[in-house]
Amino acid sequence: MDGTVALRAFRADDEGQVDRLAVAAFQQYSGLFSDWPAMAAGLACSAELATKAEIIIAETGGRIAGSVGYCGPDRPKAVYFDQAWPIIRMLVVDPAMRGKGLGRLLSEACMVKARRDRSTVIALHTSPIMTVALPMYQRMGFEWLRDVPPIHGVPYAVYLKQLA
Repeated sequence: MDGTVALRAFRADDEGQVDRLAVAAFQQYSGLFSDWPAMAAGLACSAELATKAEIIIAETGGRIAGSVGYCGPDRPKAVYFDQAWPIIRMLVVDPAMRGKGLGRLLSEACMVKARRDRSTVIALHTSPIMTVALPMYQRMGFEWLRDVPPIHGVPYAVYLKQLA
C-alpha cells in the first residue's frame, strides 16, 4: 500500500457504489454461474448487508475501491456457519484496483473487529473459482473446514482461521 487508501465505515450514500462494485467485481465469473442474471441481481443488493453487518469501505481518490462486510458473533448468518463465529462477507475490489493489497487490507480489518469482539476464530466462504482470493485467504491462515451448497452451480466451502 502506498498510503493513499483509507478505510472507513459504510454510509447510506455509499449504497449505489457498493452495489455496482459487487457486480463489477464478480463480472469475470459470469460464465461460470448457471444463472448469472440471478447472481448479478443478488450482487446488486450487496449494500443490504449493512442491515446485519458492518461494511468497511476502502476509499482512494474520493472513490470506493473495495468493500467488505464484517458480520459479528451472534449476528444472523447462513446456517453453514456457527452462529457464534464472526464472518467475512462479500469482499469485493474494483477490478481496476486489484493487485494493490486491498483485499488483504479489508480482510485484516475484519480480523481486527473479530479480536475486538473477543473471538478466537473468524470464518468466510469462498469458491475455487476465486483464483486470487482463495490463495490469499489460505496464505493468511484460513483453512478449509467443509463444503457448502453450491451457488448457481458454483462450488463453495467454509474456511476458518484461528486468531492469535
